[in-house]
Amino acid sequence: MTFIYLVLAVVAEVVATSALKASDGFTRLWPSLLVVFGYGLAFYLLGLALRVLPVGVAYAIWAGLGIVLVTLVGMVVFGERPDLPGVLGLVLIVSGVVVLQVFSNMSVH
Repeated sequence: MTFIYLVLAVVAEVVATSALKASDGFTRLWPSLLVVFGYGLAFYLLGLALRVLPVGVAYAIWAGLGIVLVTLVGMVVFGERPDLPGVLGLVLIVSGVVVLQVFSNMSVH
């Protein structure tokens, strides 16, 4: 269940961050409400995952995957296009998460 909580926390954070863009500076009601609800849910689920996972590993996965997924949402929904250094940075983030999960003793397997 721990990784399910973490994955759901990532999804909630991605939805909330995407709604933040759509809220237009909190001037639109429904996207603004989705921001508040989504971040609340994301932190709650992250807290459940932290019962088992080390904070550094959980946060690296949560933040890293969130960054990559928000970038993909930005590309698909908002028409944003990362440049080559941006793509390389995203690859490094994903690589770091993989290294933590596969090679680090910090991670709970």
